[in-house]
Amino acid sequence: MTTDQTLGEDRTAPSERAPVTATAVTMLLTAAVGLTSAIVLLVEKVNFLTAEAEGGDTTLGCDVNAFVSCGGVINTDQASVFGFPNPIIGVAGFAAVATLAVVLLSGTRLPTWMWSGLQAGALFGVGFVTWLQYQSIYVIQKLCPWCMVVWAIMIPLFVVVTARHLKERDPHSRVGRFLSDWTVLIVLLWYVAIASAIWFQFGSDLWA
Repeated sequence: MTTDQTLGEDRTAPSERAPVTATAVTMLLTAAVGLTSAIVLLVEKVNFLTAEAEGGDTTLGCDVNAFVSCGGVINTDQASVFGFPNPIIGVAGFAAVATLAVVLLSGTRLPTWMWSGLQAGALFGVGFVTWLQYQSIYVIQKLCPWCMVVWAIMIPLFVVVTARHLKERDPHSRVGRFLSDWTVLIVLLWYVAIASAIWFQFGSDLWA
């Protein structure tokens, strides 16, 4: 096998590199923001537990009012669904996404099975944050600012990964093309839906 043949198998073709690069950049940026938010949440959880154990002030830096409060959310059962703090999942997941994004930016083409794994992770992530959104807005009735950052970045991450995964499986996929062509609009409409749910639930109390 020649060097050119090896590169042809392992690298994306020039015509494919632009959309792959756009996907990789989106993955890297969203993963970086998500990883930062997850780390902050994990630190806040540790600070909360430390202050609680020492009998000190458990007020956190992101506790804005009665309805916008990290402390009011991260100490609930929903914040540790699997028996450990949810941010640990975020740290592991976003670190993996960032790593794959760097691999893509290097010009290496991911095999289809790896895209399928990434798609499964993105689907779990967006499904999990959607459930957390419902719990936060309608059950706990408090909003955690850093949690909301994770909600926000999971949406474009899910859309771009899904679009690219569908194209990897079938370059002529209409759904993949639709998601690629209308990514911004889909993400904005998704944001509007979440913002509307928050507004109708809390209204002006958010700034009280």
